[in-house]
Amino acid sequence: MSRAAKATLALAVIATVAVVGGVHYMQKAEEARMYAGVLRDDERRREKQRQREFELQESLKKRALYESVQSVSTQSARRETS
Repeated sequence: MSRAAKATLALAVIATVAVVGGVHYMQKAEEARMYAGVLRDDERRREKQRQREFELQESLKKRALYESVQSVSTQSARRETS
């Protein structure tokens, strides 16, 4: 084999290995970014759930306070809406 042919073969092998390695690296990096997105979404969902639970507890406290101050009758409320 001539020197030029050996150099061309070597360059082709090096380029092929570099391209395949680069593609695998990019796939792994993209997979890591996607997984990080899933983790962020899960944390956002947990935070929303904590916020909803907090708001529910606050609402129940307010309701208990209002019911202790005001008399509430379910029958009178039904008559007013009819």
